Amino acid sequence: MNSDSKFSVGLVMSGGGARAGYQVGVMRAIAKMLPKDAPNPFKIISGTSAGGINAAALAAGSREFRKAVCRLEYVWKNFKVEEVYKTDVGSTFKRLGHWVGSLLFGGLGKFNPRSFLDNSPLEALLDKMIDFGDVQRAIDEGALSALCITASGYNSGQSVSFFQGLDTLQGWNRVQRVGCRAKIEVRHLMATSAIPLVFPAVRINREWFGDGSVRQVAPISPVLHLGADKVMVIGVSPPREESAERLYAPSYPSLAQVAGHLMNSIFIDGMEVDLERILRVNRTLSFIPEETRAKSEVSLRQVEMLIIAPSKPLEQIAARHTGHFPWTLRFILGGLGALKRGGSVLASYLLFHRDYTRDLIELGYNDAMRRREDILRFLGYDPAAFDPSANEPDDPESQEE
Repeated sequence: MNSDSKFSVGLVMSGGGARAGYQVGVMRAIAKMLPKDAPNPFKIISGTSAGGINAAALAAGSREFRKAVCRLEYVWKNFKVEEVYKTDVGSTFKRLGHWVGSLLFGGLGKFNPRSFLDNSPLEALLDKMIDFGDVQRAIDEGALSALCITASGYNSGQSVSFFQGLDTLQGWNRVQRVGCRAKIEVRHLMATSAIPLVFPAVRINREWFGDGSVRQVAPISPVLHLGADKVMVIGVSPPREESAERLYAPSYPSLAQVAGHLMNSIFIDGMEVDLERILRVNRTLSFIPEETRAKSEVSLRQVEMLIIAPSKPLEQIAARHTGHFPWTLRFILGGLGALKRGGSVLASYLLFHRDYTRDLIELGYNDAMRRREDILRFLGYDPAAFDPSANEPDDPESQEE
């Protein structure tokens, strides 16, 4: 039995396009670790970009955690690129021609191009995949305290965290980041996953929004504002070495390498900086007696953290699967250098193909199972009380599409 139920555990799922399949593997491992009838262990769930899609799916299924994980895994294990963005000849080359024409003719014309890819198929998939009404039902029944989806406002420049949760929760307003109450809908997921230039921005109320990882300087803060006492973070990149080796580069970086570098800056750097800041604050507060903090009215508090991150670079896995891109995408990405090993970082964000995502799920599962005792203790369970070979979730292949 969970002896730590008095704590509100927050879950943070970072952005990363197709890399978010790794998070699904971690969730599958957690579902296996816990008893079959265990309630949702994460009362506050926050996600950004593709991590926001995973977060919304888990929140909507909070009343039946294991089934929610299984349904999510089924989707990721059977992904086709065409379910996320259009890859047919007409759509692909029409958009490519629009970009080329705008560059050649100085933007003349009624409409300037909005994105390289059309992700309208993703909207149809999300409508089918998630019953957004279940989010409020989970909150009403006590299975969930809050769901938070963060998007980046192109007009205001603010990082906006839209949250749906208990009536007692309040919004916040900090420098360049705000939290506001909303009923989470498919448009919020389309907005948070709208990678700049790659996918089109989405209008929510008065403003246009794009990928939530852009300018998100404190990706962990939303779950803390919403009342989390402990936070589990699932990243999409291995922990960075303090002093990376600088290798000799014989050739000029390809456009794909530059784009991949920018992608990493958007999706990874903010999380690493925020984690470092929180760990530093925790360490500092550990030297200050609690009574001293109370007398001084210090508002900072220690937050127990658990970080699950890939044990190997995901671009290495993507490099083995770039041949699964439809030929229209291979034509374009090949010209950018994304099909070569040096440009596979870009491919790792865009390759929504089941062979690649299944490898990511397997890696996430294995990484989490290696941390089994840490995870169970973090969630308030005694690792010795459970048989690690029991409680295997249902095979997602047996689920109806």
